[in-house]
Amino acid sequence: MKSVVKIENIVTKFGSKVVHDGINLEVEQNEIYGILGESGAGKSVLLKEMTMLLQPTSGNIYIFGKNINNLSNKEIIELKKNWGVLFQFGALFTSLSVANNIAILLKEYTNISKKMVNYIIDEKLEMVGLDASVKYLYPHELSGGMVKRAALARTLALDPKLLFLDEPTSGLDPVGARGFDELIVSLRDILDLTIVMITHDLDTIHNIVDKLSILADKKVVASGTLEEVLKSNHPFVKKFFKNEYKSESI
Repeated sequence: MKSVVKIENIVTKFGSKVVHDGINLEVEQNEIYGILGESGAGKSVLLKEMTMLLQPTSGNIYIFGKNINNLSNKEIIELKKNWGVLFQFGALFTSLSVANNIAILLKEYTNISKKMVNYIIDEKLEMVGLDASVKYLYPHELSGGMVKRAALARTLALDPKLLFLDEPTSGLDPVGARGFDELIVSLRDILDLTIVMITHDLDTIHNIVDKLSILADKKVVASGTLEEVLKSNHPFVKKFFKNEYKSESI
């Protein structure tokens, strides 16, 4: 399989505080890849490094085969068009309607007509299971689940091939969370996406994640399929998946 994201020996320091001390992982094309770990393990920091919001102290990150540390401004802009980021709470601009939230990327990165922008807005809302009428609403008029879906529609505006999702089911009720999981799988299959997500949702990990990495002690302490990860004897892994370990021992 083709590598879409490759992280090599990432070290991250903030002053004397070491957050990452040699992080390595690889995400292959069309995978839904989960990243989880103990509090303070640097999951969000790693996500910000992958999306170029932060720069690691040392090490290399490759996206679509390109080392993001060695790109020109023009190359950075082109690369960013190929990925989308869904932040934990949606991060919709509260002063803008849903339509204008989605239109931001289209206006910034393309020169398409207003008619085409409106067509794309309706198309992306339909993709995420929202009625076109939602585009006239503002974020405060949406439920938590609708905010997540509207934010996902914005993420899809430029037809990216890679999505970064930060706790996508956080704050959703169990039914809403499972519905969002199903949506993610459907979009992956229909749009040929690769998805990297931070998640602690056990149902998500069991139902839709292909592979995952566990961050603890400043490193990746377990990685692979869920079956492979469950073989780890690391204390955090055993604690997080305690019910699975119990069922195996019965």
